[in-house]
Amino acid sequence: MNTSTTDYATKQCYEIAITMGDPAGIGPEIICRALSAMSSAERATAMVIGDPVIFRRAAASVGVELDFVPLEQIESGQDSVAVGVVEVPEGAEIPDGQISAGAGDMAFRCVQKAVELVQAGRVQVIVTAPLNKAALHEAGHFYDGHTGMLASLTGAPSSFMLLASESLSTLHVSTHVSLRDAIDRVTPERIIATVEAGQVHLVALGMRAPRIAVAGLNPHCGEGGIFGDEDSRCIAPAVARLRERGFDVSGPISADTVFYRASKGEFDLVIAQYHDQGHIPVKLIAFDTTVNVSLGLPLQRTSVDHGTAFDIAWQGKADATNMGSAIAYARRLASGAKA
Repeated sequence: MNTSTTDYATKQCYEIAITMGDPAGIGPEIICRALSAMSSAERATAMVIGDPVIFRRAAASVGVELDFVPLEQIESGQDSVAVGVVEVPEGAEIPDGQISAGAGDMAFRCVQKAVELVQAGRVQVIVTAPLNKAALHEAGHFYDGHTGMLASLTGAPSSFMLLASESLSTLHVSTHVSLRDAIDRVTPERIIATVEAGQVHLVALGMRAPRIAVAGLNPHCGEGGIFGDEDSRCIAPAVARLRERGFDVSGPISADTVFYRASKGEFDLVIAQYHDQGHIPVKLIAFDTTVNVSLGLPLQRTSVDHGTAFDIAWQGKADATNMGSAIAYARRLASGAKA
C-alpha cells in the first residue's frame, strides 16, 4: 500500500470515496441512485471505487444518467453528471445475485484501494456499500466484515461498531462473535475502551458533554448476582472508573429499559454489550436511516446498515435511502475534519 498522490493527475482531496461493495449485490445500484440525487457540486467532492463498466450498467439498471470518468481525467467544470472513478477491474466473471469468490475479492480490493487513498491524503472519509462475508471468505479474505478488515488494513489494535440514527445510537463492546464469546469480552478494559471511543466521536461531532449509558449484560443487571455476576464484577467497576475521570456515563442499566430511555432523549449513546443487543432496537426504530460507523481506526468510515440483498440485485428495485444517510453522515465527519 504505497500509493502516493503522484499516482493521480489531480491533487484534489475528496470528501468521500464510495466503495462498490459486492458487485453481485445491490451496492452498485444504490451508489448510482445516491449519486444521482446529489447536486453537481456534491458529486465533485465524491469519488467511487470499482469497475466503471459495472457502475455504468448499474446506472442503466436504475434509470439514472451518470458518466463515470477516470479520476485522472476529471476536470474542473466538467459535465455535471460526471463522477470520478478509481478503477478496480472486475477480473473474473461475476454472476449477479450469487455468492462468488470473484465478487468477494473485488469487494476486498475496493476497500484496500480506499484505505490507500486515505493514507495518501486523497480522501477524508470512506463510505462502503455492502459486501458478503461468505463471498469474502471464498476469496480467501477471512474477515468478520468491513470493521475487522479495516482494522487489519490499517494496523489498528481494535475497532468498534457504532450504529447511528437520529433517535437512537448504539456502540458495541463486541459484534461478530458468538454469544458465548461475547460474554467473555465483557471486561472492564473493553468497556472503558468502548466508552472512550464513543466519547471521542461524539465530541468530534460537536457534543460538549455526551451522555452515555452502559447497558447491562444479564436480565435486570444480574439482580445482585442471582442471574450472573458480570454486571457487578465487570460493568459497574468500569463505569465507576470512567465517572472518576469526568465522563457523564451511567450504568449498568437494564437492557430492557435503557434503549427506550435513550430513544426518548435521556442519553446520547448506549453502549451495547453484544451484537444483537444493540442492533435490534436501532433497526426496529430506524431501519432505513441507521448508519454503520467504524470507530477506533486511524481513518473514518461510514456504511449502510444492510446487506447485499441478492434476491433483488440488478433488478432496479434497490432503495438508496440508507446509502444517502451514510453519505450524509460521512460529510458531517469530513466537515469536522476540516474545522
